[in-house]
Amino acid sequence: MASLLDAVASARRVAQPIALVVAHPDDETLWLGSRLAALARLTIVHLTDGSPRRLDDAHRAGFDDRTAYAAARRRELDAAFAALGADGATRLAYDHPDQEAILAIDAIVDRLAVDLDGIDAVITHPYEHGHPDHDSAALAVALACRRLAARDRRAPERLEFASYHLRQGEPAFGVFWPEPACPERRIVPEGDALARKRAAMACHATQRDVLARVPLAPERLRAAPEYDFSAAAPPRSALYDRYGWDMTATRWRALAATAWAAETGPGGEEPWRAAPAHALAR
Repeated sequence: MASLLDAVASARRVAQPIALVVAHPDDETLWLGSRLAALARLTIVHLTDGSPRRLDDAHRAGFDDRTAYAAARRRELDAAFAALGADGATRLAYDHPDQEAILAIDAIVDRLAVDLDGIDAVITHPYEHGHPDHDSAALAVALACRRLAARDRRAPERLEFASYHLRQGEPAFGVFWPEPACPERRIVPEGDALARKRAAMACHATQRDVLARVPLAPERLRAAPEYDFSAAAPPRSALYDRYGWDMTATRWRALAATAWAAETGPGGEEPWRAAPAHALAR
């Protein structure tokens, strides 16, 4: 694990096939944008189109319907990839509505198990109850890797980038909830890499209010812990429960538990059996 983790976190070019599985069009830019141009065989999967059915976000950005808002976010993504120098990456859009990835988790895992076959490492969000789609990305990657292994296929190494979560009553951006068993690598972009990321972030104009709270650097990367997706995420409280969305953390965990049980089958190994003892004590 250390070799690929260190390679992706380094300033050098990475030749191995790498997949980045993100919830929304802009997550790749925010959390690992400085390294994308250096990943020579990169596949990026966007689980959602970034446009919720509720039109609050669309209206704030000046759009009357979710289709127009999703199209605007795709245009921003195209511009951001060009700015990052990563427009040669393979891009796969699953196009589920924002906030609803968990409702399509079976279809997502089916597709991911195909798209991750032959990949050396997959990088995604941590399970931290920052956003339901972030949690769904972590779950989907864990389940797809488990399915590949069950089929005697080589599952990719699972890595994760820092995004955001609730800490001491406030949102914390660009940092992990600590996991001693999975030390982080800090990526401090400089020069052209930093300039590219700054330009790419500016492309996501519809997200400017969120982006204003996200640090440009450092980026952080670590091996993915073995999460218990049926239990509260390590920070315990969910940031997205503050927003009045239909998808609450309690509902999300119930759906996640059902998806995990369906994948593992009766008597399947629960993920928390392998979790470090300190992870259960939070």
